[in-house]
Amino acid sequence: MSEEAKWYVVHTYSGYENKVAQNIEKVVENQGFGDLIFEVRIPTEKVIEYKDDKKREVERKIFPGYVLVKMIQTDDSWYVVRNIRGVTGFVGSTTEPIPLTDKEVEALGVELQSVQVNYEIGSEVKIISGPLEGWTGKVTALDAEKDLVTVTVSMLGRETSVDLQLNQVRLA
Repeated sequence: MSEEAKWYVVHTYSGYENKVAQNIEKVVENQGFGDLIFEVRIPTEKVIEYKDDKKREVERKIFPGYVLVKMIQTDDSWYVVRNIRGVTGFVGSTTEPIPLTDKEVEALGVELQSVQVNYEIGSEVKIISGPLEGWTGKVTALDAEKDLVTVTVSMLGRETSVDLQLNQVRLA
């Protein structure tokens, strides 16, 4: 039993994802499980669809038949979610649900990670990973939303701009 909330994948009947999510949220509210079950999400994506010469933006489920639940896994929280109408079970073994890893959560874009950096435009930084590891350069642009930093490096006497992830550089 973990004291830290983790994301779990709940399998539902196809087409019941929204109803299951609503029911879990209702049970949490009505029965006071707010300290065990924190968040319920249905992974979706926005898609531009062209139909009858009209452009529409539609929201589609990425994984039909699955709902993500952030909870502290206890016998009570497991029992409550497992017995919601439309839920067929947790992904994992039948006795113990398996939480998603941090990489899986990040890849799904379920939980936005805020990155704080100690450098700014004009700072001298050292590249700590990737093909240019060990090189130093100046930060010319920062885009925290896209997790990108543009660094100008002097290569063979020429200034070259490279786009890197925020965690690939540190203050020199």
